[in-house]
Amino acid sequence: MTSDGLALATYEWGEPDAPTVVLVHGFASGALLNWHASGWVRDLTRAGFHVVALDQRGHGASAKPHDPAAYSLARLVDDLLTVLDAYMLGEVALVGYSLGARVSWQACLELPERVAAAVLGGIPEGDTLTTFQLDEARAHIADGTPVTERVTLAYLTMAAGIPGNDLSALVSLVDGMRGGPGPDAAHPPTQPYLVATGERDPIIQGSRALAAASPHGRFVEIPGRHHFNAPTSRVFRDAAVAFLTE
Repeated sequence: MTSDGLALATYEWGEPDAPTVVLVHGFASGALLNWHASGWVRDLTRAGFHVVALDQRGHGASAKPHDPAAYSLARLVDDLLTVLDAYMLGEVALVGYSLGARVSWQACLELPERVAAAVLGGIPEGDTLTTFQLDEARAHIADGTPVTERVTLAYLTMAAGIPGNDLSALVSLVDGMRGGPGPDAAHPPTQPYLVATGERDPIIQGSRALAAASPHGRFVEIPGRHHFNAPTSRVFRDAAVAFLTE
C-alpha cells in the first residue's frame, strides 16, 4: 500500500540474498510487459541478480486513480521507496525506462543511501510531455474526437493497444506530472549511471547530455531503435547487465 492508500502490484524473481535490481517501467506499460516479456528478468536472474519490479500507480495491476492530484513525481518516487521498504531492501540498483527512468533519476537524487547505481533508458532532459494536449486526449476518450497533435496521438495509440490500460488514468498521470521536476544536466546523480537511448529516438541528444553531465555517467546508443521499441533490444539488455555486474 502506498502512503496515500493505493494498492501497488509487485513482482519478484531470483534469490533474495543476491544483489537486488529494481525495475521501473515506462508510461502506459507495466512490469511484466516492459521487463518480463522482453527478456530482462531472464537475463538479470541468469547474471545472478535478485529482481523486484512494480506496476507504477495508474498501470498494470496497481490502482488507477483518475484524479490528477494522485500523480506527481514525488508520489512515484515515494511509491518506489514503499516497495524498497516492503521488501526490506537496503541498497539496490535501479533500471528504469522512459517514465521509469525519470522516476529512477529522481530517486538517485533523493535516496542516495538506497540507490547504488542506475540504468536509465530512454530518459529525456526536462519534461518531454509539454506538447501533450490534455483537452484533445480527454475529448478522444469521451467521444472519439480525432486527435490532431502528433505526440498526443502517438502516446494514446500506443496506450490503447495494450490490454488493461485505463486511458483516463494515464491522461491524469500526464496532467499530474506536468510542470514537475525533470532530469537536469545541471544536477546529475552522484551514483554511477548508464544512459541508453535508441538512435532513432528524438530525445537522444538530451539523453547524451544527461550522461555527459557527470564523470559517473555513461552513454550507450541503441542501434536501429526508437522510443517505443528500445526496451526489447538485446544491445540494451547486454549493456545494462554488463554495467550492473561491473
